[in-house]
Amino acid sequence: MKTINELCDIVRQTSWDIHVYHGHGHLEKVYENALVHRLRKLGLEVKQQHPITVLDEDGTVGEFYADLFVDHRLLVELKAVRAVADEHVAQLLGYLKSTRLEHGVLINFGSYRFQIKKYVLSDRSLP
Repeated sequence: MKTINELCDIVRQTSWDIHVYHGHGHLEKVYENALVHRLRKLGLEVKQQHPITVLDEDGTVGEFYADLFVDHRLLVELKAVRAVADEHVAQLLGYLKSTRLEHGVLINFGSYRFQIKKYVLSDRSLP
């Protein structure tokens, strides 16, 4: 089993390769499908548009769909926008808090300059 850092490195390199191959200007779904295809070719388990339930004391209060969920440990949020905004980061951090996962990656394919950032949410930052 790969470490989380190895997993992030694979996602980072594969995303870079997709950026070089396709460039910017496509819809987010094109990059999502390409990343799923390539990661699966590398032998990783990838769930696409994976549903995640948000719970409260007495039950379900919402549901969201993570773009990618890799090897049951890494949430990947994709964007195809000119620049990553604070709300994109907040979205990923909210997903991590809801799932109690520690690691997430935010990737933007929409700029001519490739953008990727890993986020780590420790137990100390959870309510």
